[in-house]
Amino acid sequence: MDSHIPLPVERAIQKFGADISLARRRRHISQVSLAERMGASVSTVRRMEKGDVRVPIHFFARALHVFGEIQALENLLDTAKDDIGLTLMDERLPKRVRSKPASSGAL
Repeated sequence: MDSHIPLPVERAIQKFGADISLARRRRHISQVSLAERMGASVSTVRRMEKGDVRVPIHFFARALHVFGEIQALENLLDTAKDDIGLTLMDERLPKRVRSKPASSGAL
């Protein structure tokens, strides 16, 4: 694999590919059929299932769509549930908010 890819990322992609392979086989879908449904080549499906980090993410998304699982991708980093991001935002909130004096041309 590419030495510039962090090991946890490489492992996650390999697991994702293995999970796609298992999901495909459990659904009794051939690699040829999955490739056709995804609009991809069979070699792309094979590379994806082997966890090749060079396969573009849209192919993984297309596989999820074929399996009826695209919402899993949509919910990966749901900003409404991003506890770290929300906490960091809340820490930057002002302690109090003051009204600005009205200017002469204000409504």
